[in-house]
Amino acid sequence: MTTLVGSDALPSSASRLAIAVFLVASATALATAQDAAPVPLAERARGAERVVVGRVALVSPILRVNDFGDRLIVSVVRVAVDETLKGQSQATVDVEVEGGTIGAVTLHVSDQESVTPGERAVFYLTRSARGVLVPHLRGQGLLKLDQSNRVPGSSLTLDEIRRTVATGSVR
Repeated sequence: MTTLVGSDALPSSASRLAIAVFLVASATALATAQDAAPVPLAERARGAERVVVGRVALVSPILRVNDFGDRLIVSVVRVAVDETLKGQSQATVDVEVEGGTIGAVTLHVSDQESVTPGERAVFYLTRSARGVLVPHLRGQGLLKLDQSNRVPGSSLTLDEIRRTVATGSVR
């Protein structure tokens, strides 16, 4: 074990470069590990505490310490619930989604979609260790819907999601 004291504690340029390369490599490995294969909708429904269809009413970015102790920008997304497919029914729910913009600083989280007021989506929700609602399976816990109730870029419809949640939630 090495203990650094005084001005000797400052790393050299080569040491700073090595630390930076290590951190980038570690972050890349972690990001790759988080790029998991899509989880089937029935499994998402079984694992989620709630599944709601709603419209994003408000997005409020704040600084928050996550479950791992990292301080980052989190957007508190107020969802006006149109329909509850699973779990407790409420008129609105607040969902914390990592990422957002505060002032001139924007945090983009690769495995989570950002949302804007007015967007409609299906939200698969679970509680974090802090007890707040978050997307279940991170980015796989949110399926945006277009005007025709389809998930953009797919043939998946809201009716199919409803059927899958109804049958998938039951064990």
